[in-house]
Amino acid sequence: MKITVVGAGNVGATCANDIARKELAQEVILLDIREGFAEGKAIDMMQTASLHGFNTHLKGVTNDYAATADSEVVIITSGLPRKPGMTREELIGTNAGIVKGVTENLIKYSPNAIIIVVANPMDTMNYLALKVSGFSKHKVIGMGGALDSSRFKYYLSQELGCSQSDLNAVVIGGHGDTTMIPLIKHATWNSIPVTQFLSEEQQDKIVKATMVGGATLTKLIGTSAWYTPGAGAAVMAEAIVRDQKKLISSGVALNGEYGQEDISLVVPVILGKGGWEQILEFNLSEAEQAEFSKSAAAVRNMNQVLYDTNVI
Repeated sequence: MKITVVGAGNVGATCANDIARKELAQEVILLDIREGFAEGKAIDMMQTASLHGFNTHLKGVTNDYAATADSEVVIITSGLPRKPGMTREELIGTNAGIVKGVTENLIKYSPNAIIIVVANPMDTMNYLALKVSGFSKHKVIGMGGALDSSRFKYYLSQELGCSQSDLNAVVIGGHGDTTMIPLIKHATWNSIPVTQFLSEEQQDKIVKATMVGGATLTKLIGTSAWYTPGAGAAVMAEAIVRDQKKLISSGVALNGEYGQEDISLVVPVILGKGGWEQILEFNLSEAEQAEFSKSAAAVRNMNQVLYDTNVI
């Protein structure tokens, strides 16, 4: 089995390293456009194999898509990261061209692959990858929900003083500072609603912190985060290749679910060997549904840029 990660920057390298250490594939291809960059990262990671005890073979290549042939999963992390003060939406113009070219090259060599999109703005880039690839909607999946839900659990655990692994909490909507919807009324601590332990003020604090979680880190470290996005994509790849039937909030194409069509948004899905295999429709309150519709409208406006600029 082969898994390809496109983009050997912070997110891509972290993702490839996690995949290798989990031994999800016999071979991991790390591809980048910078001469020697992916090769160097791959060699560095391979030199940890005896220390970490993994047997996956990592290979770095410079723009050699032939090396990615017959990958079962391809993960697109390439694109410019956010800078302080920059929104994900401002990345559309540059990253759309990159993601389109990467997708076209990948599908030439791996026509049966499942695509995981990490590049921002994730909802629009996932929609673009779906349109460009012509793949089944079940085989093109955005990573943002896994990241946002992980951040949501972090902020919940900080307020509750509990283990993150004891929490179930999901984020839906767009993967953006103003479009994501942390479903705090549906979150549980070992099956008990977290709202039993948190005041309205605490709940509001957690939701707001989650929504700006990415911007908070960008301000602190000067660029986009990479450990959690890389881990999120690796966990999704694991659910797919090991057919775990795992519930992970992911960006997927909707066809009537949650009242939306012809759009990619984050919703809870089951991930397995077929890609995303089932959408779970939560019983949203009237207010939550209104927020979801508002989020969809904002993402639709971003998607329109792809048409206005003739990317698709």
